[in-house]
Amino acid sequence: MRLYFSPTSPYVRKVMVLLHETGQIGDVELITGSGNPVDPGTAPLDANPLGKVPALERPDGPALYDSRVICAYLDARANGGAGAGLYPHGARQWDTLTVEATGDGILDAALLMVYEGRIRPEPLRYAPWVEGQWAKVDRALDALETRWMAHLDGPLDAGQIAVGCALAYLDFRHEARGWRNGRPHLAAWFAAFAARPSMQATVPE
Repeated sequence: MRLYFSPTSPYVRKVMVLLHETGQIGDVELITGSGNPVDPGTAPLDANPLGKVPALERPDGPALYDSRVICAYLDARANGGAGAGLYPHGARQWDTLTVEATGDGILDAALLMVYEGRIRPEPLRYAPWVEGQWAKVDRALDALETRWMAHLDGPLDAGQIAVGCALAYLDFRHEARGWRNGRPHLAAWFAAFAARPSMQATVPE
């Protein structure tokens, strides 16, 4: 398999963490490719017409894209097709998918904030829009602190990986926002999760 990636993409990091956790990191060849909404750059347009990474070329079908799709595929592929169980069945499945969506939603809003400062010309930047994106992050963090800690403290799953990568991205790009303030349980959980070998092996450059 060939994985198109960018070392600073938090969506790519989700896939890389899952590859490490499931023992599949040696099964992929990493191909650098990246762009942004106004310049596709070296993004893998043939593999993903949306011009985003990650994109996974596989031997048994068209390339897969969107980190959630790729993570679900790799989870199912693990252990010779027996699966790794990072997308559990039963009642916990829906909690896992919701926690994963929460982590990805944090990433979506945080990345839009980066694009606003990096891509949009300064005279056209709109501070209330940036703050509106952070308000989404803030609410999602509060939900994790008050509603989802029992899940995060449970067995490893794709939701935890998504949240871990999202919190790491906030440290990477928005450290001054101080996301830990008022969220001691989430902060303590992340400190332990960030120490996992899979997270240490995928720290962005």
